[in-house]
Amino acid sequence: MSAIRQTTSKSLMLFSGRAYPELAAEIAGHLGVTPTPTAAYEFANGELFVRFEESVRGCDAFIVQSHTAPINTWLMEQLLMVDAAKRASAKRITVVAPFFPYARQDKKHRGREPISARLVADMFKTAGADRLMTVDLHTAQIQGFFDGPVDHLFALDLLVDHVKGRWGDREITVVSPDSGRVRVSERWSDKLGGVPLAFIHKTRDPMRPNEVVANRVVGEVEGRVCILVDDMIDTGGTIVKAAETLFEAGAADVIVCATHGVLSGAAVDRLKNSRVSEVIVTNTLPIEPARQFDKLTVLSIAPLLARAIKEVFEDGSVTSLFGGAS
Repeated sequence: MSAIRQTTSKSLMLFSGRAYPELAAEIAGHLGVTPTPTAAYEFANGELFVRFEESVRGCDAFIVQSHTAPINTWLMEQLLMVDAAKRASAKRITVVAPFFPYARQDKKHRGREPISARLVADMFKTAGADRLMTVDLHTAQIQGFFDGPVDHLFALDLLVDHVKGRWGDREITVVSPDSGRVRVSERWSDKLGGVPLAFIHKTRDPMRPNEVVANRVVGEVEGRVCILVDDMIDTGGTIVKAAETLFEAGAADVIVCATHGVLSGAAVDRLKNSRVSEVIVTNTLPIEPARQFDKLTVLSIAPLLARAIKEVFEDGSVTSLFGGAS
């Protein structure tokens, strides 16, 4: 006999960073597993340490981390978890980053700038990641930064279903906050039955980040419910100014929809005190009770992530989750 033959079974193991363990636990619940026990702490000088407390040899490892503030700490922790899994002989390692860090820095606007999103993708690959799973990238081109399979998931159906249930009996216009999000807005329009589209033409000062200089509405918004769609809400300044521009153009109501609720700085106060009727986000990032407010609706992304993880583990089709061909 020239070889030993053995029938092996696959094992799925889910790992959670410390940034948002509640999301990982919710994903695990949908999968019918429990997150693998992990020891993690910081040394006095700020260095991080991680160790898995169970054997991971030969497993299909899914390492979940939500990149909230302090983002650099949680990015480094996930990199260390990937390295630990690689050195412990995990068979395949998938980085699950619902909110991809540094995604807004996906190209050079001026000379002498980094392309930080590419650097992050390179770091995941160097650490030992075989696959990347994320939700609603800032731009689709970031998929090409990672040298391996990328599962780019979309929260569109989740958000659209909520909007249909809450606002579907009104006359709706889908509004892109800038010309760069028009394609996403077109997909929203299709899902809502071909409602009208509008976009806000805005100008920025490149020396003043997170700040819009001027807005102008292009499209039919007067007397209509305007669904203002974006990938994230960070400081809230851009989206609140866009909403005010829509009201000045005669909008009856403005609903803000975004996948990622970053909600930095004064974002909560800006949104809470604005004329916006509802702010809809998913829980790709944690939103502490102190930052929640009456207008805020948080939808769970965990079922979608769990289904995608199951498809990857079973060598199925992630594309089929969004109506694509298998």
